[in-house]
Amino acid sequence: MEYITTGHWIFAGVTFLIFIGVIVWSYRKDINIHRVHFKGASIFTLVSLVAFFLIFIFKRIL
Repeated sequence: MEYITTGHWIFAGVTFLIFIGVIVWSYRKDINIHRVHFKGASIFTLVSLVAFFLIFIFKRIL
């Protein structure tokens, strides 16, 4: 870690920002397709998170 310079951090930051920008651009471009194919994904994710949370709570209690 002692060989990481300011230039490395700048390169990492710029690369990260470009990566996030490309992800956002791709998602915005395909948003209509996502609505059709992943209609119930948010409900499934919510139910999964609640189930994992309940399992975690019950394991702590018992």
